[in-house]
Amino acid sequence: MAAGEPQADCLFCKIVAGDVPATIVHETKDVVAFQDINPQAPTHILVVPRAHYANAGELGTEAPELAGALLAEAAAVAVGEGCSDSGYRIVFNTGAGAGQTVFHVHAHVLGGRGLNWPPG
Repeated sequence: MAAGEPQADCLFCKIVAGDVPATIVHETKDVVAFQDINPQAPTHILVVPRAHYANAGELGTEAPELAGALLAEAAAVAVGEGCSDSGYRIVFNTGAGAGQTVFHVHAHVLGGRGLNWPPG
């Protein structure tokens, strides 16, 4: 299947389509943002493009303008969640070895507490 096309077996494609429920906090024509079901911080929102790309590298290569929109909307989510002034982190896990469990690119927006570095 071509990059950008919905995948029938993809959890995030199903959320984008409205076939699987999620707590949506922000959406545009390009992205959907929803609460993570296993939050790692007081604010933990996933921002996903509506189009399916497996990971951040594929998104950046195949659709750089969409990658920019995803980052801009992640920043908008941080503002909406009230953590932009205190600081927040945007994380992309790419590949199973880095902790990616759903292979539809997604940015984790984390905030609402101190975020020490390195993350571990």
